[in-house]
Amino acid sequence: MLKEIIFYGRGGQGAVTAANLIASAALKSGNKGVQAFPFFGAERRGAPVKAFARISDEEIFVRSQIKEPDIVVVLDTGIMDAIDVTQGLKKDGIILMNTNRRPEEISLPYKVATVDATSIALKNEILVGGIPVVNTPMTGALVRILDGIKLEALKEAMVERFGKNADKNAKAAEEAYKAVII
Repeated sequence: MLKEIIFYGRGGQGAVTAANLIASAALKSGNKGVQAFPFFGAERRGAPVKAFARISDEEIFVRSQIKEPDIVVVLDTGIMDAIDVTQGLKKDGIILMNTNRRPEEISLPYKVATVDATSIALKNEILVGGIPVVNTPMTGALVRILDGIKLEALKEAMVERFGKNADKNAKAAEEAYKAVII
């Protein structure tokens, strides 16, 4: 079954890396088809960024931006003031948000899941220039929502990607996996 995911964030938060980590973890979990790719506007820290991931148990032949995602991942809820992150989201779609609010506090006509990825990143000292990078906690929360991706596979993908920094990222992902409220 094909799952399509859009990640919304700001430059420097790791949306593109998150998409790549999820694709790698999906492949390691036995999925046969994976894709991850970015879409940039202004290429600078803080500018809106969109990244895409497709995961399937079969080969994927489509090669386009995702227009009707199954899941939307919002790394920075402030971006929702400028971008309609629900555009095209399937009726039974899920929005995973980085916020300290509970899902029932968010008024959207979709299933909402929340995790305080910022606090988890700060606690685990996942920072660039003193700013928390929330991508790895968000991938941990996403794995909890997705069928067919194992947390251990995500941790393996982090080891390949981050080398010596993998431990704190893997720990943050596991914390978010446990903390996400669906």
